[in-house]
Amino acid sequence: MHAPSLYETDFYAWTEEQVNLLKNQQWEQVDATNLIEEQELRDRLGVLLGHLLKWQFQSEKRSSWLSTIREQRIQIKLLLADSPSLKPYLNQFFLAAYEL
Repeated sequence: MHAPSLYETDFYAWTEEQVNLLKNQQWEQVDATNLIEEQELRDRLGVLLGHLLKWQFQSEKRSSWLSTIREQRIQIKLLLADSPSLKPYLNQFFLAAYEL
């Protein structure tokens, strides 16, 4: 078993560290994998929420939203399976995606 990373133990500290690394152009130390996965999850949640709202309020166009809703749900499940450390932040990402 590996020692927990800062990403897994203190998300806020991890984000501050990543911001500083990016500002200082220390590219080799940036946690690109987690940054990309974070953004992908946020993007997919945003698309899913948008289409669920369209499903709710534009019922005459439901058939056009169904495939996107299914695809985003599948991709979110796969992303969380591949990166279980994102699960504790799902509610936070959900709220951020909903606000957008």
